[in-house]
Amino acid sequence: MQLWQGRFKKSLSKTTNDFNSSISFDSRMYRQDIAGSIAHATMLGETGIIKKSQADNIVRGLKDILGDIEAGKLTFDPDCEDIHTFIEGELTKRIGDDGKRLHTARSRNDQVAVDIRLYLRGETDILIKLLEKLVCVISDKALEYYDTVMPGYTHLQRAQPITFGHHLLAYGEMFMRDIARLRDCKKRMNQNPLGSCALAGTTYPIDRFMTSELLGFDAPTSNSLDGVSDRDFCMELAGDLSIVMVHLSRFSEEMIMWCSWEFKFAELDDAFSTGSSIMPQKKNPDIAELVRGKSGRVFGDTMALLTAMKGIALAYNKDMQEDKEAVFDAVDSVKMCLTAFTPMLATMTVLKNKMRSAAAGGFINATDCADYLTKKGVPFRDAYKATGALVARCIDLGTDLEGLPLEEYQAVHPVFDEGVYEAINLEKCVADRTSYGGPAPENVRIQAENLKIRVKENQL
Repeated sequence: MQLWQGRFKKSLSKTTNDFNSSISFDSRMYRQDIAGSIAHATMLGETGIIKKSQADNIVRGLKDILGDIEAGKLTFDPDCEDIHTFIEGELTKRIGDDGKRLHTARSRNDQVAVDIRLYLRGETDILIKLLEKLVCVISDKALEYYDTVMPGYTHLQRAQPITFGHHLLAYGEMFMRDIARLRDCKKRMNQNPLGSCALAGTTYPIDRFMTSELLGFDAPTSNSLDGVSDRDFCMELAGDLSIVMVHLSRFSEEMIMWCSWEFKFAELDDAFSTGSSIMPQKKNPDIAELVRGKSGRVFGDTMALLTAMKGIALAYNKDMQEDKEAVFDAVDSVKMCLTAFTPMLATMTVLKNKMRSAAAGGFINATDCADYLTKKGVPFRDAYKATGALVARCIDLGTDLEGLPLEEYQAVHPVFDEGVYEAINLEKCVADRTSYGGPAPENVRIQAENLKIRVKENQL
């Protein structure tokens, strides 16, 4: 059945119908379609546009359809053009002519716009909860390893000493901003397009504020043309999810490196690793690799949405049917990645001694050595040059700054004394970095505890 068939003398060809059909992917919005229709029918009855008894009959019929779908008694007809057609056709089949009154003062244009907003609103809530769970795991891990010394990197070169807890909390902050972006996106999404009709509203005395309240929207959209002609909320959500995937991909990349024999800072639980079909020694971080790989998929979904919308004149165009598969895929992919990534991180074993050993071997206390001189009155540039000379000397002698004899220090600069060894001790180097946001263990402990509080109290 096509809702528009009265204008046409010929039936739609099967090829055209299959190409035009969207029920294979928009059927997931059946709950939202029925909820929108119940609100619309209720409003039609309350405003007297249709009889109250007719509205009540429609609502009962819609609730029965919902119950049958949920119970598996009613399956979607793949020959229907979309979920809207299916629901309305089933309703009319069940309750007769009253079902034909449901679409009064409504178009599929505003119907699909309200459905997708309702659907994505709920999915956004789920995504936020998944991210909150991940942040809590990060907080727990940071507390566990708040004083575990490791090398911090720039350019993937060992740079300065930090703690593993501090490193984890950097991702915690990234994901907190992701949560904030999703919440902001939901605010802009939560506007009600129902009543915009095809594009120009309606001559019926509808009450859009009533349907907004019934459906939990903050307000109706202010312009009927805008209400049906844009999908910026889909693009915004996909863009926000792309940023989530950037963060997950970077984190996955580091976990992959940490599990390699070249780093060996961590080991993934067997439940989140795979083996090789030919090399029996292998333990591969496939889950992390898949998360990293799926980032490109979500980026592609975002680009598909931007491209579909960029060149179409107002108001609705069939191009906009392409919004659903792209945004649904982005949502599904991120949910899947978060569901796999969070327990993988929670069960990861951290090899503290390997981290400490790597920190000792990369001259990452060189800045602290230079700071030691500056605190004794040596200009920083002179201190920097002297420390660079010491690093070069260590390389020649096959040692590190902690193992370099005092006479070598004093040969470079006479200000050096025995106190330099305390200054360049890795644990002290980290502990002295007490500036706000720094990696001193006590800082990290407080940051991790505060992070969990911020999640629970929605303090982004």
